[in-house]
Amino acid sequence: MALVPEQVREPTAEPSLEEFNLEAAVDEPERVVPAIEFRNVRLAFDDKVVLDGVSFTVRRGETKIILGQSGGGKSTIIRLILGLLKPDSGEILIDGEEITHHSELDMMPVRQKIGMVFQEGALFDSLSVYENVAYRLREQGVDEEEIEPEVRRMLQFVALEYAIEKMPSELSGGMRRRVGIARALIGDPQIVLFDEPTAGLDPPTARTICELAIELRDLQDVSSIFVTHDMNNLRYLSSEYAVVDEEGIVSFEKEGERLCLINTEVLMLRDGKINFQGTDEKLRQSSDAYIKTFIHGK
Repeated sequence: MALVPEQVREPTAEPSLEEFNLEAAVDEPERVVPAIEFRNVRLAFDDKVVLDGVSFTVRRGETKIILGQSGGGKSTIIRLILGLLKPDSGEILIDGEEITHHSELDMMPVRQKIGMVFQEGALFDSLSVYENVAYRLREQGVDEEEIEPEVRRMLQFVALEYAIEKMPSELSGGMRRRVGIARALIGDPQIVLFDEPTAGLDPPTARTICELAIELRDLQDVSSIFVTHDMNNLRYLSSEYAVVDEEGIVSFEKEGERLCLINTEVLMLRDGKINFQGTDEKLRQSSDAYIKTFIHGK
C-alpha cells in the first residue's frame, strides 16, 4: 500500500480537500479501531510489579517503539498481546476484540493476525529456510501449491530467496533474523511484533532489519510494536520513510526533506509505568533525568 497522508505529510503545506478526503477514507470505518489497545493494564509477579496501569494504542499503520531498561516490562507487553500471559487487571484489545480472558482456543484466530519476530530469529534448526518459512501455513492446512509462491514472495521481501534451501546453521546472525521476519510475515498479518530484533547484530545488519520494519509500516500499512533499547533503531525508525518508484525500487528518505512522519511514536517504560509517550523529537527535548541518562547512556 502506498504512503497516505495519515502516515506522512509535507511539513509546511496546508492540507488540500483531496488530502482530507484521503484521510477520511483511511480512517473510516475499520481504521478508527486501533490495531492494539491496552487499557490500564496491571501485572505483577509476586511482589514485583511489572506493569502498573499501562494504557496505550497502536493505530493502523503505526509503529510504536517501546524503550526501557532490561526487565522493565517491554517483552511482557508482547507476551500479553499474544495471550501467553494474562494481566491481573485492565483490558487488552486486538482489532477491537477484548482478549484479556481468552482461552488458548480463543487466542488461535487472534494469533493468526499477528506476526512475531524474536530476538534470535528462533528458527527450527532441523528445518531448511523454506520449511521454516512455510511452517505456519502448513499448520493452517494450506495446500502445498499455494505455499511455495508465498514462501518465495516473503524471502524475496527480505532478499534471501537465494538461501531457500539452506539450513539455519549455514546462515549468519543477520540472515537468521531476516528469515525470522519472512516467517513472521507469511500470511500477510497486519500486526507484527518485534522483540529486540537487532540485539547482537552489527550496525549495518541492524539497519537492514530496521529498513524492513520501515517498509512494512510505509508500504504495507502494517501496525507494529518494536521493542528495543538501541537508540540507533529509534533514529532509523523515527526519521526515515520508505518510498517506491515507478520501477518498483524501494528507497529511504529522511524526514523533513519532503515529508514529516506522523505514524511513529515512542513509548518509554520505567518501574512498570509509562515514563514518556510521544514523538522522538519530544523525547530528545525532555528534561527528565532518567530519559536524558537513557538517551546519552550516562
